[in-house]
Amino acid sequence: MAKQKYDYDLIVIGSGAGGSIAADIIAAQKKRVAIIEHDTLGGECPNWGCIPTKALLYAAHIYDQAKNAGPALGLRSGALSYNYPSVKAWKDLAVQRTGAANGTRYYQSKGISVFRGNARFISPHEISVERRHLSAEHFLIATGSTWTVPNIQGLSSVPYLNARTALELMRPPKSVFILGGGAVGCEFAELFSVFGSKVYIAEATTRLLPKEDQETSELVEKIFRTKRGMDVLSHTKVLSVTKDGLGVRVNYLRGGEERSVRVEKLLIAAGKRPSLDLGLENAGVEYSDTGLEINEYLQTTAPHIYAAGDVLGRNFFTHTAVYESRVVAHNLMARQKITPDYSAVPRTTFVNPEISSVGMSEEQCLKRDLPIKIGLAPISIIGRASLEDVRDGFVKVITDKKGILIGATVVSPHAGEMIHELTLAIQHGFSAFEVANTLHAFPSWSEAIRVACAKIKV
Repeated sequence: MAKQKYDYDLIVIGSGAGGSIAADIIAAQKKRVAIIEHDTLGGECPNWGCIPTKALLYAAHIYDQAKNAGPALGLRSGALSYNYPSVKAWKDLAVQRTGAANGTRYYQSKGISVFRGNARFISPHEISVERRHLSAEHFLIATGSTWTVPNIQGLSSVPYLNARTALELMRPPKSVFILGGGAVGCEFAELFSVFGSKVYIAEATTRLLPKEDQETSELVEKIFRTKRGMDVLSHTKVLSVTKDGLGVRVNYLRGGEERSVRVEKLLIAAGKRPSLDLGLENAGVEYSDTGLEINEYLQTTAPHIYAAGDVLGRNFFTHTAVYESRVVAHNLMARQKITPDYSAVPRTTFVNPEISSVGMSEEQCLKRDLPIKIGLAPISIIGRASLEDVRDGFVKVITDKKGILIGATVVSPHAGEMIHELTLAIQHGFSAFEVANTLHAFPSWSEAIRVACAKIKV
């Protein structure tokens, strides 16, 4: 790789999923690699994202299932309770087990240099890190993203939580207003409601989970209202917030009417934006508020500088960051470059039941005037649902007019595992007929996939 006298063949800015994978792969090729991190090693996912939130949700779902499913199964669960500091300790243990925050020794064992601090480009091949200058032939920008702070009157003068600080609470709030009805907002809404919080969840668009199919949003809102006792405030604009004693008063507009509610905590989960404060102008890298400008090979406008993960402003998923990091590593080493394929990117919202989807939604197909076929199977019709007393959920598959799968949604227990059968099918152009004629074990949740696919007639 190196044709000039640089300090390193590759400098990776960011130690999360988008950066660490490529650093590992390139270092294994006996190249000189450095990784720079200004926050906790390992980035968002293991430290204050996927792992801690799902650990808390796992505890919440076990508690909720034991408390509510017990009587129907003949189990006595009336005296069941929880200790939230112990629940938080479980979350902390799950984070500790990843080992991510203590990764310096691991990187050094791989021959990767680790530098702590904020990186800024001072020229196309040189950066500064805490007054130290480092040069490299190639760079990988994997700085991730930060939570968006909406422009709301009074927000700067009231205390509020985000998806990171909410993880450190020592008890669930008595009441909480969650601004943002996407996956993160819905997960925290479920977490707090299971542990007894009164939850208000507000979304600016017409429904929660606006990127999912209509049926999904309707079912989630129904469960949140009827089973969780939440106030679901879709099509809602927060006008202002003020401090009200030890709590926060939220003033919002819904249905043309101004209303207000006082809550103990306010949680902002209104989206993310790429972290781009890197002096990119000094390196000739073009960007906008929505992300870096890249080509199909994940090269920026400075071809020796690549990018992967949230900083691209595309898919804010750990698995896509890992995938892009592998693509970058390949393109750094191989003459024949490859391009990432985003046709089958699964996503999961870890509420109960889980929500997973992949490929195109029905709404996207209709916007493109694509002729489609839809197969829908309620989860309640399969044997596994009957024996576990699950009534809510469905599998929905979408095909083109020839029956080739192009999209799918699973709302079911273990949907995050079930979706990969459909992800594989979409990525490799399988038909619904082929999936329907694949043996599915009985009684398993995946039987619903077989049933939904069997409803597609060509």
